[in-house]
Amino acid sequence: MGTYGSLRRKAVATAATVGALALVVGCGGSDDSVTGGGKKDGKVTITMGLYGVMGLKETGLLEQYEKENPEVDIKAEIAGDEQTYYTALQTRLAAGNGLKDIQGIEIGRAKEITETQADKFADFADTPGTDHFLPWKESQISTGDGKVLGLGTDIGPMAVCYRKDYFEQAGLPTDREEVGKLWEGDWKKYVEVGRAFKKDFKGGKVAFTDSASGLFNAMVYGYPEQYYDEKGDLIYDRNPAVKEAWGLASDAAEEGLTAKLRQFQPGWDPGLANGTFATAVCPAWMLSHISEKAGEANKGKWDVARAPKGANWGGSFLGVIEKSPVKEEAKKLVAWLTAPEQQAHIFKEIGNIPSSKEALENADVKDATSEYFDNAPIGRIFGAAAQEIPDKQVLGRKDGTIKDTFSQGLALVEQGTARDKAWKTTTERIEKAVG
Repeated sequence: MGTYGSLRRKAVATAATVGALALVVGCGGSDDSVTGGGKKDGKVTITMGLYGVMGLKETGLLEQYEKENPEVDIKAEIAGDEQTYYTALQTRLAAGNGLKDIQGIEIGRAKEITETQADKFADFADTPGTDHFLPWKESQISTGDGKVLGLGTDIGPMAVCYRKDYFEQAGLPTDREEVGKLWEGDWKKYVEVGRAFKKDFKGGKVAFTDSASGLFNAMVYGYPEQYYDEKGDLIYDRNPAVKEAWGLASDAAEEGLTAKLRQFQPGWDPGLANGTFATAVCPAWMLSHISEKAGEANKGKWDVARAPKGANWGGSFLGVIEKSPVKEEAKKLVAWLTAPEQQAHIFKEIGNIPSSKEALENADVKDATSEYFDNAPIGRIFGAAAQEIPDKQVLGRKDGTIKDTFSQGLALVEQGTARDKAWKTTTERIEKAVG
């Protein structure tokens, strides 16, 4: 897995540059077009709207498909920020123009798409060769009447990334198997380890974990229901799982166990580089970011241990616009990009964990290690975590918005606001945002 660092840096730079361009020129061709693709002189042009580092372009898969299908020309635009991307996608779906033939869909948006935009996306239910996904993955993008509005790319099984050198200085085990046993089966044990770390660490001002919100997300996503129930009703304010996560994350915040750094927000990357925290709850896709931002100076200091409980945080889908002039060609491309072989290739190059059951059994996935994380067997760690994710994953229309609002609320606790007051502020903001 030595390609992690350089490929990730290149991918992020590409996403930022192309994303800025995409936001200027829009997600499609002319203003009166449905999509930017089409057929001309025996050539098929397929357009794609993506975000972040999904690995499709960055690992050479789009170029490979073009070589194997010389009549196909793929034009992909990548926005660096998913929230900005999705806001633009919603606008274009409402207008019915400016869309790409293929659009990326983040897991937090899937329910909203299936409930409010199902008629805008093509159905993959009868597409051959697409029966290899984890059962809960396909259900996340399916409608009540059986339409499958996209095919899965990656998933986000979780582990805990930790600094071995800091654990040693705190008198804690450093072996990844022993570390995992410290908090096995219960996130409360993770916080207890944090208390021991704070008491015994001799290396200066270092927090046990980066953020209260990271802990909160890890706990909440280990349950089948989070913010909505199966009927689609909001339950975030009475769901015992959410309240338990809020309570434990608030404990960590109030006891000074966190570095008060929200993941991917300003200050977090410098925190990685400067070593201001000892652990971070890390979905598989986060490893490449940590290795890039922590840098060569910290290579080998980080390791990966099993999380207390299985949970999924993140993942994406590829959908095809129903009115695309190249709908069938686009569906064929999506099926190929999400096939087990291609998912295994993306994992090998940048570490995105496959949503394909077959890909998870691929030797390139199962036997993968990360040189940066002291040769941790990440294929086996995250592969095992993927099998522990609850089969039923109830999603809601505004999951992404609610998650972000809870993160902001826990940041208030970290800054000294009483947890009850922060909870009240958070629920009021959610009510205002989701109606």
